[in-house]
Amino acid sequence: MISDSKERFTNRVDDYVRYRPGYPPAILEVLREHCGLTSESVVADIGSGTGILTKVFLEAGNLVYGIEPNAAMREAAEEFLKPYPRFRSINGSAEATTLADSSVDFVTAGQAFHWFDVKGSREEFLRIFRPAGWVVVVANERVPDSPLQRDYEAILRKYGTDYDKVAATYPKYEQMKEFFGSVPFSGKSFPNVQVFDFEGLRGRLLSASYAPPKDHPNHDPMLAELKRVFDVHQEDGRVRFEYKTQIQYGQLKPQ
Repeated sequence: MISDSKERFTNRVDDYVRYRPGYPPAILEVLREHCGLTSESVVADIGSGTGILTKVFLEAGNLVYGIEPNAAMREAAEEFLKPYPRFRSINGSAEATTLADSSVDFVTAGQAFHWFDVKGSREEFLRIFRPAGWVVVVANERVPDSPLQRDYEAILRKYGTDYDKVAATYPKYEQMKEFFGSVPFSGKSFPNVQVFDFEGLRGRLLSASYAPPKDHPNHDPMLAELKRVFDVHQEDGRVRFEYKTQIQYGQLKPQ
């Protein structure tokens, strides 16, 4: 795990809140059909950040514990989710949630899953699960084969502070298999899209932990290149930023 993972987003919270994509409600139908999710299910959303995934389950009527170690992101979630009385904000991590034994039915994780320590988080999830608990990992993956995304990827690789290192940790089949061990897991995907003007595309890039901050020598050249890429691909002052929302789910057993 990259050592500063719990603090990487402290200075990016505003852009994260405004420009990160949400998750399609269709993920709930998958969990209702295949995992027995109901409005009575108790959910621990781990690495809940600013509450983007948390909100999906709160809107479905669930009691949701948002487990987030970063104070700035946790405070942003508390503000964002004020309208939801079944939200509980917790200062904790995947490896130390602070929740009681046998207290939740679902553990969910959005974009934060790749920061978790596999062994420590497995042990913690097994501790807090009620019988027949489910782990659900949801991630928005950029669709790599559009001309815009090819140029955007080139910007990340050229100017990002440690993009290649972070990208190597993103959960792929091999990483998910390591996490679930001998237990089978399943997955589905759904299309997702954001439409950005340049300010939105700029904010989307700056929300990433590997985007160089203002005082970094790569910051201004990166934004200049982003503007060039935007101008090439925009139509009527907008670009389509396409994703594939991946949901993977399974049940853990002690190894």
